[in-house]
Amino acid sequence: MIVRDTVKAVLETASPGSDVTVCGWVRTSRSSKNVVFAALTDGSTPASLQAVFDRAAFTEAQLSGLATGACVRVSGRLTESPGTGQSLELAASSLEILGPAGEDYPLQKKRHSLEFLRTIPHLRPRTSTYAAAFRMSHHLSLAIHRFFDDEGFFYIHAPVITASDAEGAGEAFRVTSLPLGSLRVADGRVDHSGDYFGREAFLTVSAQLEAEPLALALGKVYTFGPTFRADPSDTRFHAAEFWMIEPEMAFFDLEDDMDLIERFVKRTARDLQERCSADIAFFHEHYEPGLPGRYSAILEGSFHRVTYTDAMNEMTAHPGAFEVPPVWGMDLSPEYERFIAGEMFRGPVFVTGFPGSLKPFYARDNDDGRTVAAADLLFPGIGEIVGASQREERLDVLTRRAVAAGIDLDDYSWYFDLRRWGSAPHSGFGLGFERLLMVFTGLDNIRDVIPFPRTMGRMS
Repeated sequence: MIVRDTVKAVLETASPGSDVTVCGWVRTSRSSKNVVFAALTDGSTPASLQAVFDRAAFTEAQLSGLATGACVRVSGRLTESPGTGQSLELAASSLEILGPAGEDYPLQKKRHSLEFLRTIPHLRPRTSTYAAAFRMSHHLSLAIHRFFDDEGFFYIHAPVITASDAEGAGEAFRVTSLPLGSLRVADGRVDHSGDYFGREAFLTVSAQLEAEPLALALGKVYTFGPTFRADPSDTRFHAAEFWMIEPEMAFFDLEDDMDLIERFVKRTARDLQERCSADIAFFHEHYEPGLPGRYSAILEGSFHRVTYTDAMNEMTAHPGAFEVPPVWGMDLSPEYERFIAGEMFRGPVFVTGFPGSLKPFYARDNDDGRTVAAADLLFPGIGEIVGASQREERLDVLTRRAVAAGIDLDDYSWYFDLRRWGSAPHSGFGLGFERLLMVFTGLDNIRDVIPFPRTMGRMS
């Protein structure tokens, strides 16, 4: 058994005179005439522990192993540090090189560009930036589960392989067990009669449709799992594989839905502030000077709300502000989202009452006959992070909208059964986990908050 103390425990709870053993990686090392200094990190905390090696107590062969990137086990006694930047340092009495690293180790410099680090996803978690991002990812995941448990939700697992494309966008990855060379095409369609499921199958683009039946039995449920989109967009906000939080709630209208979203974002922000203060301070210092203000805007004020129509009217009054002049009926492009969240409100804002043509067939029709009970939550600098709607519970209206959208009624017969037997008002939303993490870290590229990003044309 490997007995060790974590760097976090040493720095937070140990005192001078304590004997400790630390395992970790050499972040930096430097030499003087009589001693060698090595900054050790094990990922448990943003800080590193400085170990001091007296040349008289170690051979040059041993000390030569203290190269950047090497994995070591060091034992010794804690002393008060005379230097700046740390209160304690480790006076080493023993050194074992667990995994050497030579001059070809790619992370020799103190700072590397994020573009370079994306080329080595297997090593970049050892840097301060990615270690902080993935620690915050962990704490955000736990905060999500705590929130929903406290709100009385049940956590469910939705299928990853599905027969439906919930978005209706035709951007799903197809799944087959057949050798590609044996696929037969008839009338423009692949013959799946000999396939594993005997029909066309996809990787899920949303767990919503499968969550609805559970909500209409258990009241409030949520899913938190992987989602796949074969979206041709190659921007800093898009990935082919990401994680979604998708709650569904019986007896919730759109106002209830937005209230829940606001509580959710505020609660997760507060939890991260309490548990990740050092990592947030790191991102504030190195990446996003306005990060503390972002947390303040989330926690101290109410989220704004504006109708799509009012937002469009405001934007059409400033036609010169946009590359593409806005017209009612157009979707909210990134430049429109930036204007609404960044210029109109300078904070989080719900846009509600979208034209029905812009939202899926299951969004509930409003009484005006041209908009639906849907809302997007926009954040300055990020854009949309949440898409929400009250689901259409009226069978006749849902059927009419499905037919207009070209939905195969037979494929979705089970979905219409929910409206046929014991239908109830209900709502839900979808929130991209990684986009929320971008909000909380200040990192502006989704590739930097996913350990191994899958994007168009790249598997890492």
